[in-house]
Amino acid sequence: QLQASGGGLVQAGGSLRLSCAASGVTFSNYAAGWFRQAPGKEREFVAGIIWRADSTSYAESIKGRFTISRDNAKNTVNLQMNNLKPVDTAVYYCAIGQRFSIVLRRGVAYYDYWGQGTLVTVSS
Repeated sequence: QLQASGGGLVQAGGSLRLSCAASGVTFSNYAAGWFRQAPGKEREFVAGIIWRADSTSYAESIKGRFTISRDNAKNTVNLQMNNLKPVDTAVYYCAIGQRFSIVLRRGVAYYDYWGQGTLVTVSS
């Protein structure tokens, strides 16, 4: 129901844009988030946006470099990633949850539906 795309190999300082398309759910009712998981590490919150798209939240490690956006008419959520660093290398997952909530929660448990992940590799 969630299909993530846009990952790839990029040099440090470069940019990538991840996209996630939802189907089979009323996407506009849910908060959407991006998470990432590096080898040997736990899955961590990267960015999130509530269902009304008027509130966003970012992890400190990526603040100012990544931007999350959504298009409820197209059932998509995007993550623009600029000034990428080798530490950003991970599998990135999109997820939705927290139906109609105006408070964005970052925990994995608050998200009901997950995409399959897309690999981002940043070389130094």
